[in-house]
Amino acid sequence: EAADIVLLDDNLSSVVAGMEQGRLCSENLRKSILYTLCSKVPQALPTFAQLLGVPLALAATHVLLIDIGTDIWTAIAYAFQPAESKLMGRAPRHPKLVKLADWGVGVYSYCYIGVLQCFFCWVMFFQVPGLYDVWQEHGTGPYKHAADKHTVLSGKTIYYWTLVLGQIAAALSTTTERQSLFTYCFPNTMLNIAIVGEVCLGLVSIYCSFMHDPFDTTLLPPELVLKPIIALVSICLIEEVRKFIFRTLEEQGRCAWCLETAGPQDASASDDDFTESGSDSHEDSEFSEAGKRPLLC
Repeated sequence: EAADIVLLDDNLSSVVAGMEQGRLCSENLRKSILYTLCSKVPQALPTFAQLLGVPLALAATHVLLIDIGTDIWTAIAYAFQPAESKLMGRAPRHPKLVKLADWGVGVYSYCYIGVLQCFFCWVMFFQVPGLYDVWQEHGTGPYKHAADKHTVLSGKTIYYWTLVLGQIAAALSTTTERQSLFTYCFPNTMLNIAIVGEVCLGLVSIYCSFMHDPFDTTLLPPELVLKPIIALVSICLIEEVRKFIFRTLEEQGRCAWCLETAGPQDASASDDDFTESGSDSHEDSEFSEAGKRPLLC
């Protein structure tokens, strides 16, 4: 019971299977974090934009619909995500030198996918006919005419709907870190069900009148409902290009430019700390050199 690994059978291949399962759990938890953080930028920016005189694009009720109504179930579904084809071919993550949620998570979620989502949300927001004129004439309100109120409400609804589809794109993109979605496909049934649930809740919020008043949504014409699909497809295609680039760099051994974190002094200090805990110094030094890199690419 004091050993690092306890075999329940006489098959040494169980060690490899156990290591793969451990890596898979770590990878899936990381993917769940990546997905959950993606929507925070487009959720926060409408508040700051309102300070600059732009009509409020996303209400608090919309944030609740996304975070509690759909995102939480999609994030949990990552627990059932199968492994990528080259999971065991990568260097292991050092448990002390590389955190599960490192700076690469923030760059990916906030500065990459989150920015793409935000861009498409604002583009679709101003696709609502007459919204730009309402903004120029009345700013953030109050809006006296019913037509102006409905225009702003339509803008909120399409911003919310675009963010829902943007999160679906994030869910599809984060299922793999390097493997193409075209070869990985959709093996996670629970995630597929969660994505269908996201679409259904979004459409119910738009087309069912009992959702309009409580959640600040309204009926949209079909063309405005279909336009945000552009965001979903575009984000997925952009992510496929990123994965292809980093797969190519990895095969050529040129991917280290975005991976180095600690300098020699920091690395040696960390290795000394790890050695003092009772591990063999030679093994730790080799492991830390391969595993001290964040998983940005």
